[in-house]
Amino acid sequence: MAIHPSFPPTLVPAVGKQDHVIGARHAQIVIVEYGDFECPSCAQAYPSVKILLQDFGKHIRYAFRHFPLVEAHPHAELAAEAAEAAGAQNKFWQMHDLLFENQAHLKPKNLRQYAADLELDLLRYDAEIGDHIYLQRIQESLESGRASGVQGSPAFFLDGRVIDVSFGMHHLFDAVAALIQQRGNA
Repeated sequence: MAIHPSFPPTLVPAVGKQDHVIGARHAQIVIVEYGDFECPSCAQAYPSVKILLQDFGKHIRYAFRHFPLVEAHPHAELAAEAAEAAGAQNKFWQMHDLLFENQAHLKPKNLRQYAADLELDLLRYDAEIGDHIYLQRIQESLESGRASGVQGSPAFFLDGRVIDVSFGMHHLFDAVAALIQQRGNA
């Protein structure tokens, strides 16, 4: 994770209806990840996020925002578009999981197969991917990351403040556990 030093390490904008969110609807603890489906570090963080949701799910809301680094990961942007197309058919999280679990296979034919596996309306999927109708949403997510000081992925924010996970996800786990204890939600 890289945070630009001249930016305040705070989340811009706050989690809202534009976000893909999982977890307790009225949870007091909010985690946001800026991620790239082709990023090896994001793939390494993915199982930890699953465990975090399993262990603390009733206490947290988790949002995923796109931060495709296309210079390094040429398939990341199209994978993000596929996730958004799946999201339009209420299957964002299923596609999110498939993309991370099959990170080595993110070419267009693979993405379309994942859409078929999820039983998406393929005519709609093909049209939306062909017209790149979700590209603006992905660019807005990328810009919000930059406005929040993010330069690389994965980047995690806990209640709007950046959490450094460059030395491991345990920092995020420890911070969440401390917040739960502090707020008396244990």
